[in-house]
Order: sequence, then C-alpha cells, then structure tokens
Amino acid sequence: MSTGSTKRDYYEVLGVSRGADDAEIKKAFRRLARELHPDVNGHPEAEAQFKEAAEAYEVLSDADRRATYDRYGHEGLRSAGGAPNFDQFGSINDLFEAFFGGGGGGGLGGFGSMFGGGRAGGPAQGGDISATAQITLAEAARGTQATVSYDAVAVCEHCRGNGAEPGTPIETCQRCSGAGQVRTVARTPFGQVVRAAVCDSCHGEGKVPRQPCQPCRGRGRRVSRETVTVDVPAGIAGGQRIRVSGRGHAGEHGGSPGDLYVLVDVAEDPRFLRDGDDLVTAVDVSAPIAALGVTVTVATIDGETELEIPPGTQPHETLTLRGAGMPSLRSRRHGDLRVVVNVVVPRRLNREQRALMEQLAASLGPENLNSDEGVLRKLRRAFGGSAG
Repeated sequence: MSTGSTKRDYYEVLGVSRGADDAEIKKAFRRLARELHPDVNGHPEAEAQFKEAAEAYEVLSDADRRATYDRYGHEGLRSAGGAPNFDQFGSINDLFEAFFGGGGGGGLGGFGSMFGGGRAGGPAQGGDISATAQITLAEAARGTQATVSYDAVAVCEHCRGNGAEPGTPIETCQRCSGAGQVRTVARTPFGQVVRAAVCDSCHGEGKVPRQPCQPCRGRGRRVSRETVTVDVPAGIAGGQRIRVSGRGHAGEHGGSPGDLYVLVDVAEDPRFLRDGDDLVTAVDVSAPIAALGVTVTVATIDGETELEIPPGTQPHETLTLRGAGMPSLRSRRHGDLRVVVNVVVPRRLNREQRALMEQLAASLGPENLNSDEGVLRKLRRAFGGSAG
C-alpha cells in the first residue's frame, strides 16, 4: 500500500468518479473485495491492494472525512487525525472480518457468504458464480448447448480439504489455543469496535496441520478452472439466466456448494430485430413493382420463404408471416415474422426510363392516387405508430 505523498487518489483506487454516491462507492468496494479475497486471489500483492481499497472506502464512505479529503487531500486527513490505519491487523483475513464479519452480516450485507463464510466450525454453503454464454439468434430459436469456463473455489484434491500433507498430523492452533476465534480491534467511522473474529491461522477450525498441503498452502481449498456445458432452451432471450445447481464455489465444513448462473447473451442478427417472440425484418421493393404486386423471397429464422406483395402496397406497410418468429419459452406457440415493405423510389433514371415514367405519371388520375387514410394514420404508419 502506498504511503506518504505516493498514495494513490482514493477515487482512482475504487474506480469511481468524484461525484459518486454512497451506493456506487459501496458497490465498487465490494467488487474489489471479491477480486482480492484470499480464497480467490493468491497474488502476493493482493493483501496490499485490499488494504489500499479498504482505506479508500473508509474515507469516502464517511461524509466528514470525505469532505476533508476532497478539499485538502491526504495531507489534510493526516493533519485532522482522520487518516485510516490498518497496521493493527495481523493479516488480510483480519481485515475481511473487520469489514464483513464471519457470518456475512457485516456492514456490506453478506460478503462472507460469497466464499462460504459462516459461523466458525459450522457448515457454510459455497457462494454462487456468474458466467456468460454467447449464442446466435438462430441458436436461441432452436435451442442449443453452450460451454462456459470459469474459476471456482474447490476442495483441494491433494489433501481432500483438511489442509495437511497426506500422512502428516493436525495439531491444536497456537494462535487461538483451539478456540477458532481471536479478538481484534477495528477502527471504523463510528469509532473503535472490538469483535471476535475467525482465527486467520486455523480459519476457525481450532486446529492446524503440522505440514501444510503444498498445492493449497494449507487452506484445504484452491481455485480451479471449471468447464460446464449447459442446455439452452429454445426461445431464450438475451439477459436471461440459466441456473446450474451445485456448480458454484465449494462449501466449507461440509456445507453444500453454491450454484452457477449462466447469463445468456444473444448476438444481434443483421437480418432481424426481435420484439418479444416476434421477429421484424424489411424487404426493398421498387415503387413500380409495389404498384403492380410481386412475389419476393424473404429471410426467416429457419431459411428463406416466398412472400406475396399485393398490388398497390404502400411504403412501410407490414405483412405478417404467422408462426415464423421465435418459439415461446412458456408455451408451444411461436411468434410471427413481421415484414416491413420498404418502397424504393427509383433514382438516376436514363432518358428512356424518364420518358416511360413521364408517360406513366401523365396517365395517372385521382382514382390511382387517392388514399382512404387520413393524415394522422399515414404518419403513424410511417413512424411505426408513434405519431399522434
């Protein structure tokens, strides 16, 4: 953690703007805490980075100290006696306990539960995990399988979760004398708080291995790369989630694992817009052909099909292909495919074409041009129903 004049700006540390409100500051700190938790991040600088984030949060979450910092910076905080000091904590685990509590009931609303935190020695369910799977619109229409990879906290296979090298004994923890808890003093915006925290040496077990497991460094848990294939149902929409039970972070003390939530991201299809279970597309038809009527080929989610354009079709008229849209997740029905007719007025006419168009224009009378639609209805059709 930086000291003195080399300290980083607190807003920069949390990745928020200087106008961020309390909710944004709290959310940013929780995000960093997740990334820097010792069960997930084994980088040697993670502890210093968390202390830096905790220091920034403690100042910016306190209105008076934040105001002092905004006006006078780090020097102003030190002069006013408001600079945080986390040197009293023995480890990063002490820090996490001070901010989040052993049972997830701390001021930030349950951080401990994300990594299986719970009452020392008691079963604790593992935290949930989110992952993202990207599929195409066609795959969303017919259903598919998606493979996602993610990092999860898992029971160490080498020591089977007891934290000891196979064949070596487990002894009473000297730091907490087997109690599984130690008393810590935390300085908060509300003054000093004395609390019983889970022992950072034995992690609440009251016992420690004489020879810690090398792969997991005695934790009994380690981060592993997991790969899961999930069934994506037909008709799913972007932003919906699929729950995979038991594929989240491993539980502690016999607790059940958390769940995996796969967020489905449906890529845009250049041919269609999606409106619920309906699909919307467009087809270009020249003005003379729109007047005569024609059969055109249009794309559907399952391939191409023919569509009849009736004579006299007007610009932006919508023709509907029933049941050619997306399947519904909740029933057996399908949405529709709505085809917007884009009547194209010819440009850059040559001499012969211009003569023919002039001849046509001269032959048209009121019976060819009059419309039964009023002005407002025409505007609504042109602007997709938004006018008026």
